[in-house]
Amino acid sequence: MAARTDSRQLVKQRSTVKSDPRRALLMRYFPMWLMLIVVLTITLPNIMVLTLNTTARVVRSLPDWIGALGTKEQTLIAPLFTAEVAYWADDIARWADQYQLDPNLLATVMQIESCGHPTVGSYAGAQGLFQVMPFHFTSTENQLDPDTNAMRGANFLNQCLGYADGDVGLAMACYNGGPSVVSRAFANWPEQTQRYYQWGTGIYVDAAQNMPYSETLTRWLDAGGSQLCQQAASTLGIQ
Repeated sequence: MAARTDSRQLVKQRSTVKSDPRRALLMRYFPMWLMLIVVLTITLPNIMVLTLNTTARVVRSLPDWIGALGTKEQTLIAPLFTAEVAYWADDIARWADQYQLDPNLLATVMQIESCGHPTVGSYAGAQGLFQVMPFHFTSTENQLDPDTNAMRGANFLNQCLGYADGDVGLAMACYNGGPSVVSRAFANWPEQTQRYYQWGTGIYVDAAQNMPYSETLTRWLDAGGSQLCQQAASTLGIQ
């Protein structure tokens, strides 16, 4: 009786295995699951390394993204410039970007040259916002058009920066007195160029530090610059 009972129990167990479709399915696809586990074991570390490297690149690039967000603010000119020059702040930022120049350098040159007066001319024939000499223009160009004047002034300023090997003070002296001053001693410069260099470097250094006030600019105004700014204010309609 015991043997028969065991036989019946064995048949019952086999019947249970056959009647369990989930277990049967698992056993049927066991080799495939085993192969998948092996493949994952081999490839998962590489996938994790790739993911970590990508994440690291994203994290490292965050400062560049953040810096790009602040680009517009960084192109604004310092608050020390007179209201007549600040009137052109957006244009100065645009010109600086277009001609690859420091906006504070362009603003400094405009401050000394015209104080933002778009149609002013000098006794030597220099014209407009950046007091550009006529020989820098073509015969068909409007010398007093702000964009045209800025283009010619910026081009010459870039040339001067090249002559001066990037020295901003020497570049401004070149802008005023011509390229030859770069290779000559300061004492041999014309007095006007010497003053221009002193005014320009003093104002620019303060502007580069984003100072709200410049003692050098105040001295320039007291030395006669205020009259030019009054004319500019009247032309621009600034009260």
